[in-house]
Amino acid sequence: MTVELLAQWMKQSKTTVVLTGAGMSTESGIPDFRSQSGWWQNIDPRTVTTTDSLLKNYAMFREFYQMRIQALKKCAPHKGHHILADLEKRGLISLIATQNVDQLHQQAGSKKVAELHGNILTARCQKCNKPHAKEQFLNNAICTYCLGKLRPNVVLFGETLPMEAWNRSLNEIQNADLVIVIGTSLEVYPVNQLPQMAKGRLVYINLDQSSDSGQFDLVLEGTAGEILAELDEALEGYSKG
Repeated sequence: MTVELLAQWMKQSKTTVVLTGAGMSTESGIPDFRSQSGWWQNIDPRTVTTTDSLLKNYAMFREFYQMRIQALKKCAPHKGHHILADLEKRGLISLIATQNVDQLHQQAGSKKVAELHGNILTARCQKCNKPHAKEQFLNNAICTYCLGKLRPNVVLFGETLPMEAWNRSLNEIQNADLVIVIGTSLEVYPVNQLPQMAKGRLVYINLDQSSDSGQFDLVLEGTAGEILAELDEALEGYSKG
């Protein structure tokens, strides 16, 4: 089965949802977390990405996220991001639900994006939840309202997902004719449950195959950029609307 079959399914589908994970961003130079070369091989996530770390070891927590935010300045959307944004404009994608916090989808021009794990480019106070600019977090400021600790708007381990993004993604996936999962290991709960909620066709695109790939109707092995480029060519400028 080939990319041409996926292109055919997209043409037939009334509603197509894309679910993206870290593998969508690695081609932009952003390290992933769970591959053999990912960050979690060198850093225990329990030491830096939890509310416990935020409250009890704030200096390390802040340094880790400041490093990640600064690293993003060198990154830009790759061709796969731009292809997805173009497919949305052409009426072929109704929603991108993403685990990524880098906002590269939006930078590429995608408008319909649900951020399941929040985003790292905005900040808020941990105590009173008032919004703050990321520059305040980068400059080691404290909350201007209650003097609390600032943090990025990412979902830390042990926190619940943003309900609006979750409900929107779940509803769209349950009602979609086609769900395309790109660049995720399907190891992180509860997002890894979303493909199981789909009633339509399921497609999996990833460089490393997941143990859960057997649930998919079509599996395409390769990077997000190369597979999406092949898909764009197979669609030959097709659009709906």
